[in-house]
Amino acid sequence: MTRSVIEEDLIIEGNVASKEGDVEVKGRVSGDIASRSVEIHTGGEVKGSISAETVRIQGKQSGSINCSELSLDQHAEVKADVTAQTLSSEKGARLVGKVQITGG
Repeated sequence: MTRSVIEEDLIIEGNVASKEGDVEVKGRVSGDIASRSVEIHTGGEVKGSISAETVRIQGKQSGSINCSELSLDQHAEVKADVTAQTLSSEKGARLVGKVQITGG
């Protein structure tokens, strides 16, 4: 399993794909991310869709999210249409958009 880290000083304009790996975003991505898991750290930002098994957001995301398990930390700012099996959110997290929780 591979772990791809997009550091604080890195800006990616384009799509990121890591089918069997994990993607950590500490910088900025303008494009879609497809991975086994995605974590957006505090200070990290994604403008695009995310497709993954697990998604954890501490920073900012706008676009869409399609995942099995979504967790939002207290500083998360999400403007997205979300489809997930489960959603957990800490007090203070912000989510604007259409949300579908399918269960399972």
